[in-house]
Amino acid sequence: MSGGNADGARGLPLPGEPEVSWYDHWREAWRDWRNTTVARPGFQRWAAAFPLTRPIARREAREVFDLVAGFVYSQVLLACVRLQVFDLLADGPLPMQQLADRLGLGAEGADRLVAAAVALELLERRSGQRVAVGRLGAPLVRNRAITSMVEHHATLYADLADPVALLKREGNPAMAGYWPYVGHDLAHSAAVAGSEMAPASLSAERVAEYSALMSASQPLVTQEIVDAYRFDRHRVLLDVGGGEGSFLTAVAEQAPKLQLMLFDLPAVAELARLRLAAAGLGQRVSTHGGDFFNDELPHGADIVSLVRVAFDHPDERVLRLLKAVRRALPDDGCVLIAEPLSQVPGVEAMGDAYFGFYLLAMGRGRPRSAAQLSALLQQAGFDAARSVPTHMPLQTGLLLARCRRA
Repeated sequence: MSGGNADGARGLPLPGEPEVSWYDHWREAWRDWRNTTVARPGFQRWAAAFPLTRPIARREAREVFDLVAGFVYSQVLLACVRLQVFDLLADGPLPMQQLADRLGLGAEGADRLVAAAVALELLERRSGQRVAVGRLGAPLVRNRAITSMVEHHATLYADLADPVALLKREGNPAMAGYWPYVGHDLAHSAAVAGSEMAPASLSAERVAEYSALMSASQPLVTQEIVDAYRFDRHRVLLDVGGGEGSFLTAVAEQAPKLQLMLFDLPAVAELARLRLAAAGLGQRVSTHGGDFFNDELPHGADIVSLVRVAFDHPDERVLRLLKAVRRALPDDGCVLIAEPLSQVPGVEAMGDAYFGFYLLAMGRGRPRSAAQLSALLQQAGFDAARSVPTHMPLQTGLLLARCRRA
């Protein structure tokens, strides 16, 4: 046996492999033993019967079943949203028969939906055969931000019908078609820049649906940002990829003296101009249309915000965008990035599982950790990023990076 193999047999790293600490070695050995033991049918039967391990066995069995049944749970939620169940119950409980009539499902269909929603704590039963909004349904009452996203996920679920095919990139996921700039984003090629295939050429009709979804879901992220960061310490904010201006509207309220700029595709920027003017912000906001991968960003801001922009692009394009941001900023400027982050303790499933597959269906991009984004920022001419704590990391992570002086 060679020396290298002998080292490997003792758990030591082979030549060229990273060092493994003593602590990591024994921790991994413990996990291997645990998994091998739990995988044995005999141990599973013993654990389910033994009083001290029975609660753990039941909990883990339930967690595995939830992974299997998760799609069914999501469809129960979708049915409630499409039938506007939460809004029907917004003013208080309704008798079961009255709810069934208003849903148009008939007694049997309504009873089955209510039973499922009660089990998921979306609804709850009250005395006198009445039905009310439940603990998990209450946040959805007249909440267009959440219900719009629930409706939107029907497209994602269709793409996930065959997850292996999706991983192999077989077929044409519907999610890529929903976001029109994905299919048209060929402007990195000099041959098509400025042509009808470029994102900047998309019409108002083509961008209207996804732009409306972004505006509807934006409050979930916007509130987290304005609660975590004070914009009144700056002179001018440029929101790149700002959509129809819902984020700038919220910032304008928090910082009344701040001047505002918005940059997005020309058709989107025009929608933003109209909406911001209607909100009485026409004198404070200037809107700019273009393609942020190919056009220079407007100068004059001392802070640039990228809200849910970077994570659906590959590294090389994010780096190009960050370099454009750095060119647009003065030496005392900074950039604020708000997006779902991977490897965040407590919300790993959201960052790596959910967004990992969402972006796969979308056709590009990937969730990144704070360290990965910070590395890209430093390549683009910024100092290392620092995390800005938010109340709900599940909804967004927040990174701030200052320009690195020459």
